Amino acid sequence: MKSAILEENNDRFDKAISHLKHQLQSIRTGRASAAMVDTIRVDYYGTMTPIGQLASILVPEARQMLIKPFDMSILKEMGRAIAKADLGCTPQDDGKMLRLELPPLSGDQRKKLAAKVKEACEDARVTLRNGRRDSNKQADAAKKDGELSEDDNHELHDNVQKSLKEYEAKIDEILSSKSKEILEV
Repeated sequence: MKSAILEENNDRFDKAISHLKHQLQSIRTGRASAAMVDTIRVDYYGTMTPIGQLASILVPEARQMLIKPFDMSILKEMGRAIAKADLGCTPQDDGKMLRLELPPLSGDQRKKLAAKVKEACEDARVTLRNGRRDSNKQADAAKKDGELSEDDNHELHDNVQKSLKEYEAKIDEILSSKSKEILEV
């Protein structure tokens, strides 16, 4: 019982870290990345579909991205969706593909993006703490039902707290790395 609760807790924590990393991929740094447009969705025959499933995305230069749709009929719709996503650049439509020229980030933009990263990391921390609360409630319920002894319950609470601290350290590492990447000039 004890190991099942701890394993479920760590799975929840892993998912939170994975979600954070995925979320941070779409935040622009000084370089172009296909992940920047992965979260943008386009109305494709009534279904909101991610751009990555509708087009090939190339990054030929550090500040340039080319998006070539598999179906040319959605080129204009893709352009509108990208413009609406507020990436800091306007897509140029040449009739065959979209070209995104990313301007250099200003100091203020870099600070705003770093704040956005910090906010996403704080949300991940809240998710971890909610997971700790849920695991501790499970442990207390198991103790009440007689499935765990008092000592096992206390030990489980300690293990969940240790796990939380480890995952919070991972978030701090991710925050530091991404902020450094954004603030590099």
